[in-house]
Amino acid sequence: MSQDQIDMLKRALAREKAARKQAENILEDKAAELYEAKQKLEKSYSELEALLDKTDSQLQGVFENIVDAYVIIDLKGYILKMNDAAVDLLGFENAKVNFNLLKMAAPEETHRVTESFQSLLKNGSITDFYLNIITKKNEAKLVHVNASVIYDKGIPVAAQGIVRDITIAKQNEEQLIESENRLSTLILNLDSGVLLEDENRQIALTNKMFCELFNIPISPDLMIGQDCSNAVEQSKNLFVNPEKFVSKINNILNSRTIVLGDELKMQDGKILERDYIPIFKNNEYKGHLWSYRDVTLKRKYSQSLEAQKQKYSSIIANMNLGLVEVGNDDKILMINQSFTEMSGYSEKELIGKKGNELFLTKENAETIETKDLKRRKGESHSYELKVKNKEGLVRHWLISGAPNYNLNGEVVGSIGVHLDITDLKSLQIQKEKLLNQLEKSNDELQEYAHIVSHDLKSPLRSIDALVNWIKEDNKDKLDAASMQNFELIETTLEKMEQLISDVLLYSSMGSKTLEKENVDLNSVVDELQKILFIPEHISINILNSLPKIKGDKTKLQQLFQNLISNAVKFNNKEQGIIEIDVLDKKSFYQFSIKDNGIGIEKKYHDKIFKIFHSLNKSKESTGIGLSIVKKIIDLYKGEIWIDSEADKGTTFHFTIKK
Repeated sequence: MSQDQIDMLKRALAREKAARKQAENILEDKAAELYEAKQKLEKSYSELEALLDKTDSQLQGVFENIVDAYVIIDLKGYILKMNDAAVDLLGFENAKVNFNLLKMAAPEETHRVTESFQSLLKNGSITDFYLNIITKKNEAKLVHVNASVIYDKGIPVAAQGIVRDITIAKQNEEQLIESENRLSTLILNLDSGVLLEDENRQIALTNKMFCELFNIPISPDLMIGQDCSNAVEQSKNLFVNPEKFVSKINNILNSRTIVLGDELKMQDGKILERDYIPIFKNNEYKGHLWSYRDVTLKRKYSQSLEAQKQKYSSIIANMNLGLVEVGNDDKILMINQSFTEMSGYSEKELIGKKGNELFLTKENAETIETKDLKRRKGESHSYELKVKNKEGLVRHWLISGAPNYNLNGEVVGSIGVHLDITDLKSLQIQKEKLLNQLEKSNDELQEYAHIVSHDLKSPLRSIDALVNWIKEDNKDKLDAASMQNFELIETTLEKMEQLISDVLLYSSMGSKTLEKENVDLNSVVDELQKILFIPEHISINILNSLPKIKGDKTKLQQLFQNLISNAVKFNNKEQGIIEIDVLDKKSFYQFSIKDNGIGIEKKYHDKIFKIFHSLNKSKESTGIGLSIVKKIIDLYKGEIWIDSEADKGTTFHFTIKK
């Protein structure tokens, strides 16, 4: 190693020693400063504790009796001291804790509580600070905080605060606001016009209906704060008597007594009903509430109801039917004029009495008792009753009784409508006598017709036999003219016998009511086609299947037989057609039998159904067939008519009830 290198190394060691000595001096200085700072800090804590002890001793009575939670924290947020209320509020077991109060803020409030604490230290106080916290018992609460910094000789040493639990109060406030909102919404949408005025007649609240009733073109919220006196002056001309409207309001306001149902008539025909309610608090007048309702329809309905009541009262009083109202004890409560005339008793003599005791005979007592039991069960009924009026005369009444109910649906009596049918009853008895006599006469006539028809047919048959004998005995002696005359005699005898048979059939039609059965009309027509002589050039067509109806098969067979026979008999076409059809109506069947025969002139349409009226003087026609048809259809409460033109055919239409 050279000398230069040795010298360089010595210089380096010397510089290192100097630097180390300097560092040691600096460390000694810093240690002295730290010691001094420690001494000052210990002194500060001592002074703070002394200050707190001093404050405690000065405010001990106040501190113990503070109702709200009271907390003292250091400048970092750690709890130094708190009262029992704070222990309960914050969820601690006791007041001796090592806890940073700032960490009790809810997670979403962390940033805001840090800013507020910095503001407290900077400005010396915070007021009305609301904070959501999570207590040591994990309860969420809303607290209201007022805090201030504690100074010692101008230097901040701690912070103190009053903490109030307003969780329930806040909930109550929100519920109150919600309730107020609902009430406000309800008032705004009421179908009554509402106006609330304060003691100075300034509008505090109104709603849409009020503005509509008084034709006010602005929304209710814009009315708040306006002078109601001016509004009254502006609206008075809407009413029939404007000045009376204003003066009445002033009188009501001066009296300050409740007014209900005050009626107001408007120029446009509306009728309003008004209520006034004064508002007092501790006997001090605070304003009033007006309520207006449109009762136009109600008034008109009441007037209409009253008119109807008068109308029906007049009808009841003057109708020819006797009206009686009785209670469950059968005592008469009300009668009309007609019943007094029917019974012969005055209203005074009947009210409170039992009708059974006044009018009924012993034979009717059981009937009335049965009807009363049914009426109490809610049943209505009609019945005839033989009674005696005040003069003791026997009368017949038709009574229709119905239970009378109260508003709860309970039977409280009955109402009976009485009709005096004595004269009608006499006519009915006379009618029954006449019917019995008529039935007897019909039976005798029927018997007579049988006897006459038998007695008439016997000589006819004798004449016919004699004619045949004469022809047979003298067939070689008689000329052609004589033989023709004998044939005319035979034809006349045949027609006479047919006429007698038809008269007998017509007279017996409807004399007996046979038991009804289900009759298949398709089978009836099929049987007739086999029985009747139908020429080959005539065809019978059934357009729709014929129904089954309940009736007398023999009579229905006679009906179709006569009409089909006529269609065959009076058909002069080379190709004859008969069409049978039916239409199903709601309560009856409508049949038609159509042919393309000789037809009937319109002037004879009304005559062909009359007995002995025949348009064609043939030996087969007696003029009774269509009369029998008409009589059968009458038995079934139907109708018959024709459509026909000469040489174009005829359609017979007829109906039979189902």
